[in-house]
Amino acid sequence: MNIVDFSKQNSVINQYVAELRDVDYQKNRKLFRENLIRIGQMMAFEVSKTLNYQIKDVTTPLGVANTSTFTDDIVVATIFRAGLPFHQGFLDVFDKADNAFVSAYRYYMDKECEQVGIKIEYIASPDLNGKTLIIADPMLATGGSMELAYQALKTKGEPACVHFCSVIAAQKGVDYISNLFGKCENMSLWCAAVDPQLNEHAYIVPGLGDAGDLAYGEKI
Repeated sequence: MNIVDFSKQNSVINQYVAELRDVDYQKNRKLFRENLIRIGQMMAFEVSKTLNYQIKDVTTPLGVANTSTFTDDIVVATIFRAGLPFHQGFLDVFDKADNAFVSAYRYYMDKECEQVGIKIEYIASPDLNGKTLIIADPMLATGGSMELAYQALKTKGEPACVHFCSVIAAQKGVDYISNLFGKCENMSLWCAAVDPQLNEHAYIVPGLGDAGDLAYGEKI
């Protein structure tokens, strides 16, 4: 498995992540959503460099141009609800891609709210056999929701290639996904930033808070 941490590179992605984290910027939900979209667009561009390509003849008003275009059949998947803006960024770039959606929620299994469970309730997906699957989820904390989403999507077919994409990841989540799929050469993990730890409630520290609440408002 290939693991990419964009925070180790100098790019505008770091600026967008900095704004996502900033408590003052977070007061503007529109800006928060737009930065998730922007990071999705930038990450999609990087993912595009790993696809399969062939030369295509394109007829122009003055002749024929030879252009290298990708041949992968792409499906962009996300997890409701926090993943929607991030997903949109990928879809802006891979505008002809099919889409898949998974509904998952976290719940506490103890009174101390320290043991976190994740439940999948809903899935909508095209046939994934032989496709290039991108799973876009902005927060990779324990890695549990990403794993469950992938296992749920696999019921719709066996992808040829899988890209797990997140904005903020905890090192624990990176290690978990790496341990699960580390020997899979057809899988990659892309992170805009990797943070060192989780708190007692399994939130990423320093992280940015609850991405779904910041994008769409608090839930009750």
